[in-house]
Amino acid sequence: MRLIPRKLFLTRGLGIHKEKLTSFELALRDAGIAQFNLVRVSSIFPPHCQIVDKEEGHTLLQAGEIVFAVLAEMATNEAGRRIASSIGVARPTDHNQFGYLSEHHTFGQTEQEAGDYAEDLAATMLATTLGIPFDADRDYNERREQYMMGGEIVDTTSITMATTAAPGGVWTTVIAAAILI
Repeated sequence: MRLIPRKLFLTRGLGIHKEKLTSFELALRDAGIAQFNLVRVSSIFPPHCQIVDKEEGHTLLQAGEIVFAVLAEMATNEAGRRIASSIGVARPTDHNQFGYLSEHHTFGQTEQEAGDYAEDLAATMLATTLGIPFDADRDYNERREQYMMGGEIVDTTSITMATTAAPGGVWTTVIAAAILI
């Protein structure tokens, strides 16, 4: 049996609780994916896969279902610490080819910084697979122009959850996920 997802949705969540596991559960609930049995997979965007919104993705799934996910998570109980989790997406122009999803989880970055970094990771992985020349010393915005001008990468995007950890010694967890259907 072949399992090649044809649809994918992106989501993110935040959870805060005195227990680390419960803060993770609350982040899953906030993202709308706590009711699924998540199986983490590596970072390939399947050929012919379509990105749909979360609401459409939910109509295609049932509670308790085993669902494949690319998941980034970060947690801390250090009050005031900035944390972020992000999923980057890079899709090729040729839908017969696969693309890349990247997971990025970090301390200290803003939502924009983490999202850009995750997009850069995914786009760079795809560019190297497609043989697109680029200058690794240039910043991501310059490389993005190089990637797009080559006509091989059709789109990059990301979803990110970033926050500053809550006070009081509680756990703060952020997640970002690509749910494969």
